[in-house]
Amino acid sequence: MNRLFIIAGIVLIIIGLIGTFIGKLPGDLVWKKGNTTVYFPIMTSIIISVVLSLIFMIIGRFK
Repeated sequence: MNRLFIIAGIVLIIIGLIGTFIGKLPGDLVWKKGNTTVYFPIMTSIIISVVLSLIFMIIGRFK
């Protein structure tokens, strides 16, 4: 059980580090008006979707 928590923590740290480098790509929309800011991470979402699809495809081939 302890090993599971350690692995989950490491995975979350890696995801957080990747998120700081990936955020605000060209293609992400930011709308600012007054005190309101709306952020639509369209390109970031597409890249994450492609990467996760590839990972799951690779994992599925080994099962």
